[in-house]
Amino acid sequence: MTFENQTIILTGVGRVGQVGEVVARAFAERGAAVVLLDRTREEVEQRAASIVAAGGRAHPFQCDLTDEARVSAVAAQISAAYGGRADALVNMAGGFAMSGAVAESDPAVLQRMLAINLTTAYLATRAFLPLLRPARGGVVYFASAAVLPGAHGAKMSAYAAAKAGVLALMRAVAEEERSAGVRANALAPNAIRTAANVAETGENVRYVEREEVAEAVLFLCSDAARRVTGQVLELR
Repeated sequence: MTFENQTIILTGVGRVGQVGEVVARAFAERGAAVVLLDRTREEVEQRAASIVAAGGRAHPFQCDLTDEARVSAVAAQISAAYGGRADALVNMAGGFAMSGAVAESDPAVLQRMLAINLTTAYLATRAFLPLLRPARGGVVYFASAAVLPGAHGAKMSAYAAAKAGVLALMRAVAEEERSAGVRANALAPNAIRTAANVAETGENVRYVEREEVAEAVLFLCSDAARRVTGQVLELR
């Protein structure tokens, strides 16, 4: 898969040891100009600098993706810099927290899970769809195996509800943007081998490797998947 002369917008790429780090590098190594969005300026600038140092092209933007005004402003900057066009948007911003049994849970956890997983994806999609339409591009969302049929969501209802919302968003975009040629799909991985997951649950877990996730993202954004839309790809 090659992405020469393509512009790929990636959210949630700042932290070392997380999925976004590997996905951004994979796109850059295959020729894409990667536009990186993350909440923490220092981290997203470091991520871009590491890609540039390796010979890639990267443009960092600090952005609180839960802030509609800020997302719109950054989208306008990116549109101006890249000629009003982008080839893909990959929504990786998010996070996980156990919420406990519903009867004893803290509503604040639900609000946070919805904000960082669903609101970020919604606002980024809304802002960048005008750039994706000219390129007949693709959107990739990160759901979770925890929301697939037969999954066990006990004590993680807040996270599961947010990721179920992400799937609903994906399906809506796939249907609404079909006539514009924009595709929308989602990954639903089991636990990924990230620094945070290993620190919390240890090494003795069957993880999905970050490189495997990156390959799936690249496929969904590639010309090979030009007829694929509205689909959920499980990684386990």
